[in-house]
Amino acid sequence: MTFSELQLHPELLSAITELGFESPTPIQEKSIPLLLSGCDLIASAQTGTGKTAAFMLPILHSMLIGATQGEKSVRALILTPTRELAQQVAEHTEKLVMNTNLNVVCLYGGANIGPQEKRLRAGVDVVVATPGRLLDHLIKGTLTLKNIQHLVFDEADRMLDMGFMGEIKRIMRTMPLKRQTLLFSATVDDAVLSQVKPWLNDPKRVGVESQNSTASTVTQTFYSVDEDRKRELISHLIGKNNWHQVLVFTRTKNSADSYAKELNKDGLKTAAIHGDKSQGARDKALSQFKSGEIRVLVATDVAARGIDINSLNYVFNAELPYVAEDYVHRIGRSGRAGQNGQAISLVSIDEQWLLEEIEIFLDERFAPQWLPGYEPDLTKEPKDTRRNSGKSKKQRDKKRILGTRTKRKRK
Repeated sequence: MTFSELQLHPELLSAITELGFESPTPIQEKSIPLLLSGCDLIASAQTGTGKTAAFMLPILHSMLIGATQGEKSVRALILTPTRELAQQVAEHTEKLVMNTNLNVVCLYGGANIGPQEKRLRAGVDVVVATPGRLLDHLIKGTLTLKNIQHLVFDEADRMLDMGFMGEIKRIMRTMPLKRQTLLFSATVDDAVLSQVKPWLNDPKRVGVESQNSTASTVTQTFYSVDEDRKRELISHLIGKNNWHQVLVFTRTKNSADSYAKELNKDGLKTAAIHGDKSQGARDKALSQFKSGEIRVLVATDVAARGIDINSLNYVFNAELPYVAEDYVHRIGRSGRAGQNGQAISLVSIDEQWLLEEIEIFLDERFAPQWLPGYEPDLTKEPKDTRRNSGKSKKQRDKKRILGTRTKRKRK
């Protein structure tokens, strides 16, 4: 199938040609015809499969053929969990509308709200936003959603994990009932569906892979190693294989800073990104990572959401995640757009139960290897780390339902 066979607007087809896209990806091929028909949709697809274009192309097509009266008004809203993902979606959308008169604005916290207000006053068709900053604009009256025709929850599971349910409910009260609502995510479980179901109208469902699966283009390797030798092993593998643009995941902000500090001491130019970093620092680190100025980027799960680098081939799990599905999101940063990727997970004796959780989630068995010179100390007894799993599935689902009870942190 070709994009022209999908009968998209000529101005979108010309942009697609200029961008070098030849044929739709599986998720695009399945989603676009359904969305052009106007139905609501729940779509599950791994990152790097082209899901942004899967929902943006039919939305933009509908906006281009639809009549507009009077001044510009926001007709499409895409909600994302993080600033980085919002920027990524907005950047992709701006490329798709380059031959049209449609315009896009990206709203996120950590940036001066003044320029955003100016853009909104000038008139805008598409808004890509994080829930917190969108709510700021709604409260200030600098934005209205009364003319919304298309609403997208991009990575809805992550938005709920981060405790945004309270903000989302307030935003939904300002929405017109007549609209098209879409949910796109790498994983869609019952906890997510129970929360968003009231906002969907008889949705269709599509997917390109089992939700509990990893991208087939990613090779997964597990090494058993003592916790205090993980950083040393990461440095060894990066140096021995001459790897560049390596993404390293940790569970906590402190761990991210610690790994970045020690890897820099090893001679690997490294930066860390996490929620305590300023927006400017995060943007700078991502820009340097993409350009190759820094070799290694250490990130927490939330901060890494939205990293979009097609040539990113290497991902390390320095610390396994407490939530098994986060493992899928993590390694999905590599092997994008059909390219091959490698995911290397370092498993200490205290993390054996986390590996078992991942195996259960994926219905797959993994055999951790021993690397000569980095063999684990078998005399050590595992600690009971389960009690420290504050982000267990039960805790996560509770947050999805109740939202965060702490003071809302602007995103």
